[in-house]
Order: sequence, then structure tokens, then C-alpha cells
Amino acid sequence: MKVHDFTSKKTVLQRFIAQLRDQEIQKDSLRFRINIERIGHILAYEMSQQLSYITHTVKTPLGIKEMFLPKENIVIAAILRAGLPLQQGVVSCFDNAEQAFISAYRNHPDADTLEIVVKYLAAPSLEGKTLILCDPMLATGHTLENVYLALKDHGTPESIHIISVIGSHEGVKYIQDIFPEKTHLWIAAIDEDLNDEKYILPGLGDAGDLSYGMKL
Repeated sequence: MKVHDFTSKKTVLQRFIAQLRDQEIQKDSLRFRINIERIGHILAYEMSQQLSYITHTVKTPLGIKEMFLPKENIVIAAILRAGLPLQQGVVSCFDNAEQAFISAYRNHPDADTLEIVVKYLAAPSLEGKTLILCDPMLATGHTLENVYLALKDHGTPESIHIISVIGSHEGVKYIQDIFPEKTHLWIAAIDEDLNDEKYILPGLGDAGDLSYGMKL
């Protein structure tokens, strides 16, 4: 896996990440979602430089022009529910892509156990395609692992790109051993630690709750 880490790069991403982390700005859920969309759009643009392209002729009112267009068949998968605004940002770059939706959530059967449950999956065939997984928070990496295993019945992608907002060093290291070699991780920031509940420190909290409200 190749990791594209934007933690220390001085770009406008830093402003959007700062606003996502700010507990006062977080009170505006619309702004929170829009900032995640912006990050998804920027990371998708960066990712687009790794794609293969073909030459396409465009006819304008005044002539013709040879253009380069991505030739890969792309499937963009959102991990519900927190992944929806991130997926929307990615779709704004790849608006002709197919889309997939996976419900994955943390379950705590007891105080000492954390498991990831996948309950809903809707996806097209992934065989020979480019799969983009949108998961804003890469904490332990177990959510991405379980989603990847659940998608295996839909075919083998030619390549995989993971787009994430904030991750932990532990989570990044974990998925490097899970995903195939032809995988890229595009991540806006990597933080040092996880707390006892396996949330990223300092992170930003629960991205799903901040985007859509507290769950029961």
C-alpha cells in the first residue's frame, strides 16, 4: 500500500481540518458536512493524478480539441453513515462513477470488546474496476478490514483507493497488512494515539454524530 499523507502539507486542507476539529464550529452540522465534502473533493483530485487516461476528441463550436479523460471504471463506496459527505465530495470529481453503500458500525457487547458489524451492502460488480472506499475516520482499521472482506463477493478490483479525513498511526499500519499491494491511502491528517474507546486523539469526535445528530 502507498500512503499519501497530507498532515504536514501547507494547503487549504489545513483550514478545513482545523474547522472540523474545532468544538465550537462543530455545532454547525451543515458546515461540518460541507468541510468533509471539500476534503473529499481535494483528495479525489489528488488521486486522479494516479489514474490511467485515454485521448478523447471534443468538438467545440469553433473546432476540435484532443483531451485526456480517465479510462478506468470507478466505483465509489461510502461506509455509512459518516462516509456519505466524504463520498459526495469524491463524486463531485468522478460524477460518472458507479456507487456502493455499506453499513458498518461499532458494537460493544461488553466493556472489553469492540467489534465491527456490517449489516447492509449494496454494490455493483467490482471485477477489474477501480474501487474508492470513503471512510472519514480511520481509527483501528477494523471497519475498513470488515468492509473489504464483505465486498470480496462482488469481484476483485484492479486497484483500490481509500480516502479518509483523519486516521491514527495504529490504524494506518493495520490496514497496510490487510489490503493488497495495489492500494493507495489518501488521508488529510494522521494523529498519534487512540483512547481506551478506540477513538482518535486528538481527532474530532464521532463524525457520524457531528454530521447527522446523535444516534439512539
